[in-house]
Amino acid sequence: MARSSLPGRLPRGPFSPDFWRSPLRGTWFTSVLGVVLLFGITVLFVTGLVSYAAYNPDLSPVNDRTPGKGILGFYLFSWPTDPPWLYRLTQGVHVTLGLGLVPVLLAKLWSVLPKLFTLPPARSVTHALERISLLLLVGGALFEFVTGILNIQLDYVFPGSFYPLHFYGAWVFFGAFLAHVVLKAPAAFRNLRRMRRGEDEEPDEDLTAARPDPPTVTRRGALGLVGGGSLLLLATSAGRSFDGPLRRTAVLTPHGGTEPGSGPGAFQVNKTAEYAGIRPDDTTEEAWRLTVTGRTGTVRLSRAELLAMEQHDADLPIACVEGWSTSDQAWRGVRLRDLAALVGHDEPAAVYVESLQAHGTWRDAALSAGQVADERSLLALSVNGADLTPDHGHPARVIVPAAPGVLNTKWVTRLTFGDL
Repeated sequence: MARSSLPGRLPRGPFSPDFWRSPLRGTWFTSVLGVVLLFGITVLFVTGLVSYAAYNPDLSPVNDRTPGKGILGFYLFSWPTDPPWLYRLTQGVHVTLGLGLVPVLLAKLWSVLPKLFTLPPARSVTHALERISLLLLVGGALFEFVTGILNIQLDYVFPGSFYPLHFYGAWVFFGAFLAHVVLKAPAAFRNLRRMRRGEDEEPDEDLTAARPDPPTVTRRGALGLVGGGSLLLLATSAGRSFDGPLRRTAVLTPHGGTEPGSGPGAFQVNKTAEYAGIRPDDTTEEAWRLTVTGRTGTVRLSRAELLAMEQHDADLPIACVEGWSTSDQAWRGVRLRDLAALVGHDEPAAVYVESLQAHGTWRDAALSAGQVADERSLLALSVNGADLTPDHGHPARVIVPAAPGVLNTKWVTRLTFGDL
Protein backbone atom coordinates (compact mmCIF):
# COMPACT_ATOMS: atom_id res chain seq x y z
CA MET A 1 0.00 0.00 0.00
CA ALA A 2 1.48 3.36 -0.97
CA ARG A 3 2.14 5.71 1.90
CA SER A 4 0.27 8.58 0.25
CA SER A 5 -2.96 6.55 0.29
CA LEU A 6 -2.87 5.82 4.02
CA PRO A 7 -4.34 9.13 5.24
CA GLY A 8 -7.44 8.56 3.15
CA ARG A 9 -8.02 5.07 4.51
CA LEU A 10 -7.22 5.53 8.18
CA PRO A 11 -8.76 7.79 10.78
CA ARG A 12 -6.44 10.59 11.86
CA GLY A 13 -4.41 9.43 14.86
CA PRO A 14 -1.04 7.88 15.66
CA PHE A 15 -1.56 5.19 13.00
CA SER A 16 -1.81 7.86 10.34
CA PRO A 17 1.48 9.19 8.88
CA ASP A 18 0.00 12.71 8.93
CA PHE A 19 -0.17 12.54 12.73
CA TRP A 20 3.60 12.77 13.03
CA ARG A 21 4.64 16.27 11.91
CA SER A 22 7.99 17.03 13.55
CA PRO A 23 10.67 17.95 11.01
CA LEU A 24 13.38 16.73 13.41
CA ARG A 25 12.68 13.03 13.01
CA GLY A 26 14.82 11.26 10.47
CA THR A 27 17.50 8.65 10.04
CA TRP A 28 20.43 10.99 10.83
CA PHE A 29 18.94 12.27 14.11
CA THR A 30 18.02 8.76 15.22
CA SER A 31 21.39 7.36 14.14
CA VAL A 32 23.39 9.86 16.21
CA LEU A 33 21.35 9.08 19.32
CA GLY A 34 21.56 5.37 18.61
CA VAL A 35 25.36 5.36 18.36
CA VAL A 36 25.65 7.23 21.67
CA LEU A 37 23.37 4.68 23.32
CA LEU A 38 25.23 1.78 21.67
CA PHE A 39 28.35 2.60 23.63
CA GLY A 40 26.64 4.00 26.73
CA ILE A 41 24.26 1.10 27.32
CA THR A 42 27.02 -1.44 26.69
CA VAL A 43 29.05 0.18 29.49
CA LEU A 44 25.96 0.24 31.70
CA PHE A 45 25.30 -3.44 31.14
CA VAL A 46 28.88 -4.54 31.77
CA THR A 47 29.34 -2.41 34.90
CA GLY A 48 25.97 -3.60 36.20
CA LEU A 49 26.88 -7.27 35.82
CA VAL A 50 30.32 -6.74 37.29
CA SER A 51 28.90 -4.84 40.24
CA TYR A 52 26.42 -7.64 40.89
CA ALA A 53 29.35 -10.05 41.12
CA ALA A 54 30.68 -7.89 43.98
CA TYR A 55 27.93 -9.29 46.22
CA ASN A 56 29.44 -12.80 46.02
CA PRO A 57 26.02 -14.30 45.16
CA ASP A 58 27.54 -17.75 44.61
CA LEU A 59 29.06 -17.78 48.10
CA SER A 60 25.90 -18.02 50.17
CA PRO A 61 22.11 -17.79 49.76
CA VAL A 62 22.29 -14.83 52.13
CA ASN A 63 24.04 -12.81 49.44
CA ASP A 64 22.08 -14.18 46.48
CA ARG A 65 19.24 -11.76 45.76
CA THR A 66 18.39 -13.39 42.41
CA PRO A 67 17.81 -17.11 43.13
CA GLY A 68 17.16 -19.25 40.09
CA LYS A 69 19.29 -17.15 37.75
CA GLY A 70 20.77 -20.34 36.27
CA ILE A 71 22.94 -19.76 33.21
CA LEU A 72 22.58 -15.99 33.61
CA GLY A 73 25.17 -16.26 36.37
CA PHE A 74 27.76 -17.84 34.06
CA TYR A 75 30.13 -14.90 34.42
CA LEU A 76 30.22 -14.69 38.23
CA PHE A 77 33.67 -14.72 39.78
CA SER A 78 35.23 -14.35 43.20
CA TRP A 79 35.21 -10.62 43.88
CA PRO A 80 38.73 -9.29 44.60
CA THR A 81 39.86 -6.92 47.34
CA ASP A 82 42.26 -5.04 45.05
CA PRO A 83 42.07 -2.34 44.00
CA PRO A 84 40.17 -1.26 47.14
CA TRP A 85 38.22 1.35 45.14
CA LEU A 86 36.97 -1.17 42.54
CA TYR A 87 33.30 -1.22 43.56
CA ARG A 88 33.39 2.53 44.06
CA LEU A 89 34.42 2.85 40.42
CA THR A 90 32.14 0.26 38.80
CA GLN A 91 28.97 1.27 40.61
CA GLY A 92 29.77 4.98 40.44
CA VAL A 93 30.16 4.73 36.66
CA HIS A 94 27.04 2.56 36.36
CA VAL A 95 24.73 4.94 38.20
CA THR A 96 26.23 8.26 37.07
CA LEU A 97 26.34 7.24 33.41
CA GLY A 98 22.79 5.89 33.67
CA LEU A 99 21.53 9.24 34.92
CA GLY A 100 23.46 11.09 32.23
CA LEU A 101 21.95 8.94 29.48
CA VAL A 102 18.35 9.68 30.46
CA PRO A 103 17.93 12.67 28.06
CA VAL A 104 19.56 10.66 25.24
CA LEU A 105 17.26 7.70 25.87
CA LEU A 106 14.13 9.86 25.99
CA ALA A 107 15.15 11.64 22.77
CA LYS A 108 15.83 8.31 21.09
CA LEU A 109 12.46 6.89 22.17
CA TRP A 110 10.74 10.05 20.92
CA SER A 111 12.55 9.86 17.59
CA VAL A 112 11.36 6.30 16.85
CA LEU A 113 7.87 6.65 18.29
CA PRO A 114 6.16 6.60 14.85
CA LYS A 115 7.66 3.15 14.22
CA LEU A 116 5.51 1.72 17.01
CA PHE A 117 2.39 2.69 15.05
CA THR A 118 3.33 1.76 11.49
CA LEU A 119 0.94 -0.39 9.47
CA PRO A 120 0.90 -3.11 8.38
CA PRO A 121 2.46 -4.54 11.57
CA ALA A 122 4.96 -6.65 9.63
CA ARG A 123 6.03 -6.09 6.01
CA SER A 124 8.66 -8.84 6.11
CA VAL A 125 10.39 -11.19 8.53
CA THR A 126 13.13 -8.60 9.11
CA HIS A 127 10.56 -5.87 9.72
CA ALA A 128 8.67 -8.11 12.17
CA LEU A 129 11.88 -8.84 14.10
CA GLU A 130 12.65 -5.13 14.18
CA ARG A 131 9.17 -4.31 15.53
CA ILE A 132 9.42 -7.00 18.24
CA SER A 133 12.90 -5.89 19.27
CA LEU A 134 11.73 -2.27 19.35
CA LEU A 135 8.79 -3.06 21.63
CA LEU A 136 10.99 -5.04 24.02
CA LEU A 137 13.66 -2.35 23.81
CA VAL A 138 11.27 0.48 24.69
CA GLY A 139 9.62 -1.46 27.51
CA GLY A 140 12.92 -2.76 28.87
CA ALA A 141 14.59 0.64 28.74
CA LEU A 142 11.76 2.35 30.59
CA PHE A 143 11.64 -0.43 33.20
CA GLU A 144 15.39 -0.48 33.86
CA PHE A 145 15.84 3.28 34.00
CA VAL A 146 12.72 3.92 36.10
CA THR A 147 13.48 1.20 38.67
CA GLY A 148 17.13 2.25 38.83
CA ILE A 149 16.31 5.93 39.35
CA LEU A 150 13.69 5.13 41.99
CA ASN A 151 16.23 3.04 43.89
CA ILE A 152 18.78 5.86 43.72
CA GLN A 153 16.37 8.56 44.82
CA LEU A 154 14.34 6.55 47.36
CA ASP A 155 16.83 4.23 49.06
CA TYR A 156 15.47 0.70 49.44
CA VAL A 157 12.22 1.47 47.65
CA PHE A 158 12.24 -2.17 46.49
CA PRO A 159 13.04 -4.03 49.74
CA GLY A 160 13.98 -7.58 48.90
CA SER A 161 12.93 -7.28 45.26
CA PHE A 162 14.97 -4.58 43.51
CA TYR A 163 17.90 -6.89 42.78
CA PRO A 164 15.99 -9.61 40.85
CA LEU A 165 13.81 -7.02 39.11
CA HIS A 166 16.79 -5.05 37.90
CA PHE A 167 18.94 -8.12 37.14
CA TYR A 168 16.41 -10.03 35.05
CA GLY A 169 15.11 -6.83 33.49
CA ALA A 170 18.65 -5.99 32.40
CA TRP A 171 18.99 -9.27 30.52
CA VAL A 172 15.65 -8.80 28.73
CA PHE A 173 16.52 -5.20 27.89
CA PHE A 174 20.04 -5.97 26.69
CA GLY A 175 18.85 -8.94 24.63
CA ALA A 176 16.38 -6.68 22.81
CA PHE A 177 19.04 -3.98 22.54
CA LEU A 178 21.51 -6.42 20.99
CA ALA A 179 18.93 -7.67 18.48
CA HIS A 180 18.07 -4.08 17.57
CA VAL A 181 21.76 -3.23 17.14
CA VAL A 182 22.29 -6.18 14.78
CA LEU A 183 19.32 -5.06 12.70
CA LYS A 184 19.88 -1.31 12.70
CA ALA A 185 23.55 -0.54 13.41
CA PRO A 186 24.72 -0.97 9.79
CA ALA A 187 22.16 1.57 8.58
CA ALA A 188 22.97 3.95 11.45
CA PHE A 189 26.72 4.00 10.72
CA ARG A 190 26.00 4.24 6.99
CA ASN A 191 23.87 7.31 7.61
CA LEU A 192 26.55 8.97 9.70
CA ARG A 193 29.12 8.39 6.93
CA ARG A 194 26.73 9.86 4.36
CA MET A 195 26.21 12.97 6.45
CA ARG A 196 29.97 13.43 6.94
CA ARG A 197 30.36 13.33 3.16
CA GLY A 198 27.63 15.95 2.79
CA GLU A 199 25.15 13.52 1.23
CA ASP A 200 21.46 13.35 2.00
CA GLU A 201 20.35 10.89 4.65
CA GLU A 202 18.76 7.62 3.66
CA PRO A 203 14.97 8.00 3.52
CA ASP A 204 12.84 6.16 6.04
CA GLU A 205 9.15 6.69 5.53
CA ASP A 206 8.39 5.42 9.05
CA LEU A 207 10.47 8.20 10.61
CA THR A 208 10.38 11.19 8.29
CA ALA A 209 7.17 13.21 8.47
CA ALA A 210 5.06 13.10 5.33
CA ARG A 211 3.98 16.72 5.82
CA PRO A 212 6.39 18.24 8.36
CA ASP A 213 5.60 21.39 10.31
CA PRO A 214 7.93 24.36 9.90
CA PRO A 215 11.10 23.79 11.96
CA THR A 216 11.65 25.82 15.13
CA VAL A 217 15.08 24.30 15.83
CA THR A 218 17.64 22.48 13.71
CA ARG A 219 18.50 18.86 14.28
CA ARG A 220 21.96 19.89 15.47
CA GLY A 221 20.30 22.33 17.86
CA ALA A 222 18.06 19.55 19.18
CA LEU A 223 21.09 17.32 19.72
CA GLY A 224 22.73 20.21 21.55
CA LEU A 225 19.74 20.43 23.89
CA VAL A 226 19.89 16.68 24.54
CA GLY A 227 23.63 16.83 25.18
CA GLY A 228 23.17 19.84 27.45
CA GLY A 229 20.55 17.96 29.47
CA SER A 230 22.93 15.02 29.88
CA LEU A 231 25.77 17.29 30.99
CA LEU A 232 23.47 18.99 33.47
CA LEU A 233 22.48 15.66 35.03
CA LEU A 234 26.10 14.56 35.19
CA ALA A 235 27.19 17.86 36.76
CA THR A 236 24.47 17.69 39.42
CA SER A 237 24.92 14.03 40.37
CA ALA A 238 28.54 12.91 39.89
CA GLY A 239 29.76 14.85 42.92
CA ARG A 240 28.19 12.42 45.40
CA SER A 241 31.11 10.10 44.68
CA PHE A 242 33.59 12.63 46.02
CA ASP A 243 34.15 14.58 49.21
CA GLY A 244 34.56 18.29 49.80
CA PRO A 245 33.19 20.96 47.45
CA LEU A 246 32.40 18.45 44.68
CA ARG A 247 29.84 16.64 46.84
CA ARG A 248 27.94 19.88 47.30
CA THR A 249 27.35 20.02 43.52
CA ALA A 250 25.29 16.81 43.64
CA VAL A 251 22.03 18.63 44.25
CA LEU A 252 19.78 16.17 42.39
CA THR A 253 20.73 12.97 44.21
CA PRO A 254 20.73 11.74 47.80
CA HIS A 255 24.05 11.85 49.63
CA GLY A 256 24.96 15.05 47.88
CA GLY A 257 25.33 18.43 49.57
CA THR A 258 27.24 18.88 52.80
CA GLU A 259 28.47 16.02 54.95
CA PRO A 260 26.15 15.01 57.82
CA GLY A 261 27.13 16.46 61.18
CA SER A 262 30.67 17.32 62.18
CA GLY A 263 33.71 15.61 63.64
CA PRO A 264 35.37 12.26 62.81
CA GLY A 265 32.04 10.61 61.93
CA ALA A 266 30.91 13.34 59.53
CA PHE A 267 30.68 11.25 56.38
CA GLN A 268 27.82 9.61 54.54
CA VAL A 269 25.86 6.63 55.89
CA ASN A 270 23.73 4.14 53.98
CA LYS A 271 21.27 3.60 56.86
CA THR A 272 21.02 5.17 60.26
CA ALA A 273 20.76 3.41 63.62
CA GLU A 274 17.20 4.67 63.92
CA TYR A 275 16.26 3.27 60.50
CA ALA A 276 17.78 -0.11 61.40
CA GLY A 277 15.93 -0.26 64.72
CA ILE A 278 19.07 -0.30 66.86
CA ARG A 279 18.20 0.06 70.54
CA PRO A 280 20.81 2.04 72.53
CA ASP A 281 20.44 -0.36 75.47
CA ASP A 282 21.72 -3.23 73.29
CA THR A 283 24.95 -1.43 72.37
CA THR A 284 26.21 -0.47 75.82
CA GLU A 285 29.51 -1.83 77.14
CA GLU A 286 27.61 -3.97 79.65
CA ALA A 287 25.06 -5.43 77.24
CA TRP A 288 26.91 -5.93 73.96
CA ARG A 289 29.01 -8.98 73.22
CA LEU A 290 30.51 -10.28 69.99
CA THR A 291 29.97 -14.00 69.51
CA VAL A 292 32.64 -15.66 67.34
CA THR A 293 32.07 -19.26 66.24
CA GLY A 294 34.40 -21.54 64.29
CA ARG A 295 36.18 -24.88 64.09
CA THR A 296 37.16 -25.08 67.77
CA GLY A 297 33.99 -23.65 69.31
CA THR A 298 32.62 -20.30 70.36
CA VAL A 299 34.05 -17.31 72.18
CA ARG A 300 32.23 -14.22 73.39
CA LEU A 301 34.12 -10.93 73.50
CA SER A 302 33.27 -7.59 75.05
CA ARG A 303 34.29 -4.38 73.35
CA ALA A 304 37.00 -3.90 75.96
CA GLU A 305 38.41 -7.35 75.15
CA LEU A 306 38.41 -6.53 71.46
CA LEU A 307 40.24 -3.27 72.17
CA ALA A 308 42.82 -5.24 74.14
CA MET A 309 43.64 -7.32 71.05
CA GLU A 310 46.20 -6.15 68.49
CA GLN A 311 44.72 -3.18 66.61
CA HIS A 312 45.29 -2.48 62.91
CA ASP A 313 44.59 0.44 60.59
CA ALA A 314 43.06 0.56 57.11
CA ASP A 315 42.20 3.53 54.92
CA LEU A 316 39.14 2.47 52.93
CA PRO A 317 36.11 4.10 51.28
CA ILE A 318 32.44 3.23 51.61
CA ALA A 319 30.60 2.72 48.31
CA CYS A 320 26.92 1.84 47.91
CA VAL A 321 24.64 0.43 45.22
CA GLU A 322 22.93 3.82 44.84
CA GLY A 323 26.17 5.08 43.28
CA TRP A 324 27.43 7.33 46.08
CA SER A 325 30.68 6.80 47.94
CA THR A 326 33.06 8.42 50.38
CA SER A 327 36.78 8.97 50.15
CA ASP A 328 39.09 6.84 52.27
CA GLN A 329 38.28 6.90 55.98
CA ALA A 330 40.85 5.88 58.63
CA TRP A 331 39.44 2.72 60.23
CA ARG A 332 40.99 0.94 63.23
CA GLY A 333 40.13 -2.41 64.74
CA VAL A 334 40.81 -6.15 64.82
CA ARG A 335 41.64 -8.03 61.65
CA LEU A 336 38.97 -10.53 60.62
CA ARG A 337 41.62 -13.16 60.04
CA ASP A 338 42.80 -12.76 63.65
CA LEU A 339 39.26 -13.37 64.86
CA ALA A 340 39.11 -16.47 62.62
CA ALA A 341 42.32 -17.73 64.24
CA LEU A 342 40.72 -17.39 67.68
CA VAL A 343 38.29 -20.18 66.79
CA GLY A 344 40.67 -22.54 65.06
CA HIS A 345 40.95 -21.22 61.51
CA ASP A 346 44.69 -20.76 61.05
CA GLU A 347 43.98 -20.33 57.35
CA PRO A 348 41.33 -17.62 56.81
CA ALA A 349 37.85 -18.97 56.13
CA ALA A 350 34.63 -17.50 54.82
CA VAL A 351 32.48 -15.78 57.42
CA TYR A 352 28.78 -15.25 58.00
CA VAL A 353 28.19 -11.85 59.64
CA GLU A 354 25.07 -11.00 61.65
CA SER A 355 23.92 -7.61 62.87
CA LEU A 356 21.79 -6.23 65.69
CA GLN A 357 19.72 -4.60 62.95
CA ALA A 358 16.04 -5.18 63.75
CA HIS A 359 14.49 -4.48 60.35
CA GLY A 360 15.36 -3.55 56.79
CA THR A 361 17.47 -5.37 54.24
CA TRP A 362 20.98 -6.78 54.60
CA ARG A 363 20.97 -7.49 58.35
CA ASP A 364 23.36 -10.37 57.56
CA ALA A 365 25.94 -11.05 54.87
CA ALA A 366 28.66 -13.48 53.86
CA LEU A 367 32.27 -12.67 53.05
CA SER A 368 34.67 -14.94 51.18
CA ALA A 369 37.85 -16.45 52.59
CA GLY A 370 39.80 -14.15 50.29
CA GLN A 371 38.11 -11.12 51.80
CA VAL A 372 38.76 -12.36 55.35
CA ALA A 373 42.41 -13.01 54.46
CA ASP A 374 43.07 -9.44 53.38
CA GLU A 375 44.99 -7.61 56.11
CA ARG A 376 42.83 -4.53 55.57
CA SER A 377 39.60 -6.39 56.38
CA LEU A 378 38.68 -5.32 59.90
CA LEU A 379 36.10 -5.54 62.57
CA ALA A 380 36.37 -1.79 63.03
CA LEU A 381 35.94 -0.21 66.45
CA SER A 382 36.87 3.37 65.57
CA VAL A 383 37.15 5.66 62.56
CA ASN A 384 39.17 8.81 61.98
CA GLY A 385 40.62 8.62 65.48
CA ALA A 386 37.32 8.33 67.39
CA ASP A 387 34.89 5.61 68.45
CA LEU A 388 32.31 4.66 65.86
CA THR A 389 29.14 6.70 66.04
CA PRO A 390 25.80 4.87 66.31
CA ASP A 391 25.06 5.60 62.64
CA HIS A 392 28.43 4.21 61.57
CA GLY A 393 27.93 0.93 63.42
CA HIS A 394 28.93 1.30 67.07
CA PRO A 395 29.97 -0.87 68.87
CA ALA A 396 31.64 -2.69 65.92
CA ARG A 397 31.30 -2.96 62.17
CA VAL A 398 32.93 -4.80 59.30
CA ILE A 399 35.02 -2.90 56.77
CA VAL A 400 36.39 -4.76 53.71
CA PRO A 401 38.27 -3.35 50.70
CA ALA A 402 36.29 -3.14 47.43
CA ALA A 403 33.10 -4.59 48.97
CA PRO A 404 29.67 -2.97 48.48
CA GLY A 405 28.52 -0.93 51.45
CA VAL A 406 25.81 -3.42 52.42
CA LEU A 407 28.47 -6.12 52.93
CA ASN A 408 30.31 -3.86 55.37
CA THR A 409 27.84 -4.89 58.07
CA LYS A 410 27.23 -2.48 60.96
CA TRP A 411 26.28 -3.21 64.59
CA VAL A 412 27.88 -6.65 64.33
CA THR A 413 26.82 -9.16 66.96
CA ARG A 414 27.99 -12.54 65.59
CA LEU A 415 30.73 -13.91 63.28
CA THR A 416 30.53 -17.53 62.14
CA PHE A 417 33.65 -18.74 60.34
CA GLY A 418 33.77 -21.83 58.13
CA ASP A 419 32.13 -23.28 55.04
CA LEU A 420 28.96 -21.42 54.06
